[in-house]
Amino acid sequence: MTSSTTLRRGAKSNAGAPARDSHPAVCSACGANTTVPFIPRPNQAIYCQSCFRLQNRQNPSASEVNPFDNARFADVFPDMELMPTTRVALGEMGIKEPTPIQIATIPTMLAGKDVIGQARTGSGKTLAFAIPMVEGADPTSRGVQALVLVPTRELAIQVAGVVRDLAKRRSLSVTLLYGGRSLIPESKMLRNGAQIVIGTPGRTLDHLKRGGLILKNLKLFVLDEADEMLDQGFQHDVEAILEAAPVARQMALFSATLPGWVAKTAHKHLHDPQTVSVDSDEDVPPEIEHKIFEIDKNHKITALRTLLDKRSGPILIFGRTKHGVKKLATQLEGFGYPVDSLQGNLSQNAREQVMRGFRSGKVPILVATNVAARGLDVKGIEQVINFDLPDSESHFTHRTGRTGRMGEQGEAITFITYEDGKKWREIERALGRRFPREVWPGSTSQLDRPGPSGGAGGHRPAMGNRGGFNGGGQRRPSPSNGNGNSNGGGGWRRSSAPRPAARPAGENRGRAPQR
Repeated sequence: MTSSTTLRRGAKSNAGAPARDSHPAVCSACGANTTVPFIPRPNQAIYCQSCFRLQNRQNPSASEVNPFDNARFADVFPDMELMPTTRVALGEMGIKEPTPIQIATIPTMLAGKDVIGQARTGSGKTLAFAIPMVEGADPTSRGVQALVLVPTRELAIQVAGVVRDLAKRRSLSVTLLYGGRSLIPESKMLRNGAQIVIGTPGRTLDHLKRGGLILKNLKLFVLDEADEMLDQGFQHDVEAILEAAPVARQMALFSATLPGWVAKTAHKHLHDPQTVSVDSDEDVPPEIEHKIFEIDKNHKITALRTLLDKRSGPILIFGRTKHGVKKLATQLEGFGYPVDSLQGNLSQNAREQVMRGFRSGKVPILVATNVAARGLDVKGIEQVINFDLPDSESHFTHRTGRTGRMGEQGEAITFITYEDGKKWREIERALGRRFPREVWPGSTSQLDRPGPSGGAGGHRPAMGNRGGFNGGGQRRPSPSNGNGNSNGGGGWRRSSAPRPAARPAGENRGRAPQR
């Protein structure tokens, strides 16, 4: 379309169509003489090119914001300069007051600056980047203007839902790119000029390599859950996508945790970013009551059933492996509990069906791997139960952050067995916090059990030690059996077979079992 073309409000560009006759008209806004490629109807609003663009900037919505809505939602984010369409969309979501992370980042992003945003889970990070992203996009320009990368399919679907609620009033097209389904519908949306894309790294890179995703007009690049995105499993894909994006883009990273090495990597791709840390000293949300139970491994199922029998709302249970999650859900279902599981072996349709059941309350108990811990926002989760201890403090934060969201109260329960002792201490050290512990009724203390060196538990003892060790780490004398032979403290008796050659000093006498 040439610069002299004049458009009617709501008319679509058709650059590939053959030239049509021009018809004289008068711009309804400025009164200037212009031409349009259609026959004007009586009382039809006609705009010249400059007024058409101005109208879209001031009120770029297919559904106009009427004065009643403007008045009704005037108290939404009152201290921010936002478009009327944004205020109405937020008001219809039931949101009136911005959260601290939104107050700190939205004006900065609207000013076009790069941002690193860190805030605890449930703090409203999605809207913190979604509002500037939607307000900065141009509804009259086809093609990808904003790209959001997220680590999981479920989070992509959730983010897209929030963005679409804002974007629909500006006539902006939003599309999702994630694995587990056909590429064809996604490719069609990209060809049709999708303006905002939310995707997972692998599928987004796939479209990029196929030539369907073109980033030459990209204005904003967002990494949501940045610590996970820049972890070893995603970093190479993210780097490849960044290489295809324009250098003169705006960029934002948001996450609940931001380790030093991640921040260093992030700064490599951002231009003089403003770092915003909200509640940065609170590694775990204050609305969450933590209960840590030391428990014998064979008591865990019974303890879990005791907790589930007392439930009054949705409960999210975390396991370590896909197989373990599936097995636990099957066990609970056999006991008669309304339960489902979410793990990586499910098809995308099955995963979405599971989440619909959990969100609606039809299935109030969900057993999941860490895939459900990243950014999923399900209202009213009463309890999070770490049936298996997570591998890191980051996963602990994201798991427990599924409850106690947006100021609501929640409870996080963690089971610790003898084998978990070392890992639990590492988590506490990384969080800089000691949690009070209780021993589950009928179990024994797990972390205070003597280990192979006489210290606290947490390491499985090596097999085959003959005499044991005292608290100082030195071998204690073994009792004699009367023949001058030792009968080690563990009950080992000397065999009549020739004794094997002695091991070099310091070498393990047994092999620790592998998980």
